[in-house]
Amino acid sequence: MTRAVLSLGSNMGDRMATLQGAVERLLAGDGAPRPVAVSPVYETAPVGGPEQGAFLNAVLVVDADGEPIDLLRRAQAAERAFDRVREVRWGPRTLDVDVIAFGEVRDDDPELTLPHPRAHLRAFVLRPWLDAAPGAVLPGHGPVADVLARVAAADTAGEQELHRRDDLRLRLPEGADG
Repeated sequence: MTRAVLSLGSNMGDRMATLQGAVERLLAGDGAPRPVAVSPVYETAPVGGPEQGAFLNAVLVVDADGEPIDLLRRAQAAERAFDRVREVRWGPRTLDVDVIAFGEVRDDDPELTLPHPRAHLRAFVLRPWLDAAPGAVLPGHGPVADVLARVAAADTAGEQELHRRDDLRLRLPEGADG
């Protein structure tokens, strides 16, 4: 088993229902990863791309068998199940699932670069990850707490402001740990 981190985001339709459905789909079926933790939900402004609505974001930490590409395929299947359309780079989406880290794997494969090439720049990934796994380390960048502190210090314009939504809570499937 390898500890892996998935980032979840949605800014179209019933965002919370989509995130909850994604958690359930990612953790269901043969070969499903075992849940370790799910973060609180954050509301965030979109980063890059065209003008669009706010995102709900969360992080799911899992223990996965197999290879990183297997987890990517599972993430892509979840996106398809929620009608993800890739028309505009960084455009609005029903569901975005990114494999952020897969153990200590570092790989520049264009299909799945690990760790995620922009994770160290994005508070909407780092803050929920830190909540879900306080001692986490982003391979090649150091402790997530330190990386988040650098992002916060560099964000003088407040473009990566996060709002924790304590009124929203993702649930792991019945009987799942976390």
